[in-house]
Amino acid sequence: MPLRTPIKRARGLGSAKDGVGHWWLQRVTAVALIPLVMWLSFGLASNVGGDYAAVREWVGSPFTAGLFILLIGTMYFHAQLGLQVVIEDYIHGKLAQLASLIAVKFLAAVLALTGILAVLRIAFGG
Repeated sequence: MPLRTPIKRARGLGSAKDGVGHWWLQRVTAVALIPLVMWLSFGLASNVGGDYAAVREWVGSPFTAGLFILLIGTMYFHAQLGLQVVIEDYIHGKLAQLASLIAVKFLAAVLALTGILAVLRIAFGG
């Protein structure tokens, strides 16, 4: 029979002290995505029926390109935060968890960079 108290057994198994920051980041990005997605929806709806050149001109304007870049970065960061929580909760092997977290962060960064570069290419007429 161990002589440890329940508090002694539980100590060290609690919070890693970064959960609140992660929770706030996910909420802030979710709130930021609301107006950005609404802007994108209205912008795309206003360009329905427009030809390729008109839509390309709309995406290429500095204001629209800036909002697109903000949307892409925020969207992939929010997705990465959400997938991180799922991985930490449901993948129990340490090596598999670490590999999954690295893969998700890398994939989110690559996809965000690809989208941002595409918008910049349109904006600068490439």
